[in-house]
Amino acid sequence: MPAQNAQPVAREQVGADSTDASVDLLALTPDDHILGNPNANVVIIEWSDPECPFCKRFHDTMNQIMAQYGKSGDVAWVYRHSPIDQLHPKARKEAEALECANEQGGNDAFWKYTTKLFEVTPGNNGLDPAMIPQIAQMVGLDGAKLSACVATGKYAARVQRDFVNGANAGVKGTPYSIVWNRKTGKQMPLNGAYPFENVKSILGLVAATPVTK
Repeated sequence: MPAQNAQPVAREQVGADSTDASVDLLALTPDDHILGNPNANVVIIEWSDPECPFCKRFHDTMNQIMAQYGKSGDVAWVYRHSPIDQLHPKARKEAEALECANEQGGNDAFWKYTTKLFEVTPGNNGLDPAMIPQIAQMVGLDGAKLSACVATGKYAARVQRDFVNGANAGVKGTPYSIVWNRKTGKQMPLNGAYPFENVKSILGLVAATPVTK
């Protein structure tokens, strides 16, 4: 099936009932979007929707977390797509735009575009589609090239893969994150936009040893 024909799957059609997500679902892949040390013992895997106002808030929190823990290599942040089509029909194409930013400028461009999109969008499906190429220009990318990439739908299947992965890992809404210690196997889910101090405390609980301060 061509990528542009990938169809959304309702959340109720997939999902896991177990307390911990399968390691196979959490395992990092070569095309995952990772901020920080990809070999960090502790990773925060977030499933996010670019039009979700709570994701917008949590993105700021995660940037704070990475500013404190990312440089030391203690923690990595993994971003995966989980657009809520029923509430935010624009979100899926915006998620594809993030992938197109990655295609054009690599991992660094992906994160810059994602952060700028969250800064610009009012949330709740409020972003003017005309802003998609403008955001690209704001972060030093070719806006026309990014728009052309989005129009092809070439990353629709990539976004859908993340969506299904999240649903099977227990995602019911966004933001939904799993703090996972890859060394010990310990997991802790974060269902919602936890503030900085809460995420910091959870990191301490999940880490095999206290994270560097």
